[in-house]
Amino acid sequence: MKLAVIEGDGIGREVIPAALEVLDTFGLDIEKVSLELGYARWERTGAAMTEEDLDLIKECDAVLFGAITTVPDPNYKSILLAIRKGLDLYANVRPIKPLPGIAGVTGRSDFDFVIVRENTEGLYSGIEELHEDAAYTRRVITRRGSERIAAYACELAKKRDNRLTIVHKSNVIKADKLFLDVCRETAEDYGVESSDMLVDAMAYSLMKQPEKYDVVVTTNLYGDILSDMSGALVGSLGLLPSANIGEKYAFFEPVHGSAPDIAGKGIANPLAAILCVKMLLEWLGEKKASLVDEAVSHVLQNKIITPDLGGTSGTADVGHAVAEYLRSH
Repeated sequence: MKLAVIEGDGIGREVIPAALEVLDTFGLDIEKVSLELGYARWERTGAAMTEEDLDLIKECDAVLFGAITTVPDPNYKSILLAIRKGLDLYANVRPIKPLPGIAGVTGRSDFDFVIVRENTEGLYSGIEELHEDAAYTRRVITRRGSERIAAYACELAKKRDNRLTIVHKSNVIKADKLFLDVCRETAEDYGVESSDMLVDAMAYSLMKQPEKYDVVVTTNLYGDILSDMSGALVGSLGLLPSANIGEKYAFFEPVHGSAPDIAGKGIANPLAAILCVKMLLEWLGEKKASLVDEAVSHVLQNKIITPDLGGTSGTADVGHAVAEYLRSH
């Protein structure tokens, strides 16, 4: 198995080494291929990523990704969108689950749901026009795109509580009716119990009653917003992992950004990147992947935590502690 390792910018260069130390404790036969992509490279060379880089990534099976600094420059193209489209990573998967001893904005810990977001079309289609007095972005919803994201969400629901919530805005945006209908049909085919909610009502409900939900499936922009919002339930975006899954490839990244204000200080929280390793292990079918959860719980309970959580440990200290727990178990 070949793994492309892309630290990227800012704290990505600190959290990914911590995550790799955790991955190495499993002793798997993984060839790591390091690539330098991102803003720092763009500043130095004028190219954040080239076609040759994408070709190298396609020679790998999966990607472990840190963080990228994106600048408001029309010549700077989104690396994430390019990789998602280039590898056809159609499913963005974000588990929303509390961690021991960390309270989110609601103070609740009785929820465990997953947001599955269509990842290749919608308002992130990349079909745009910019004019002096107007700008246009084409929102693309296709039957094929809706069917495969619904199928992915249903397969996940079958492994969990067999419940699916379809999020849309079909009362205003008619293209959402296609998405809703296809998701309903797919859920029926899979024998999954389904319901649906308008996206604005869903945002309220997730904050009010997060325990009601199991698997949530939605379109690209809605999923982006709802999953980031749900970080408040967990306590921080710095605690959320994510996966981008395709038919052939998978891409794992912490939800947080490059955090240039703390980059280089060695205090970034690596737990989201470490939990990305768990998702990578699950994708590989590694039976001991759940040990990562145990190790993360161990460091939290023993207050081996970074300053953002009220601790005094550094990024590497947390990574070492998680890895040490895994070595001893």
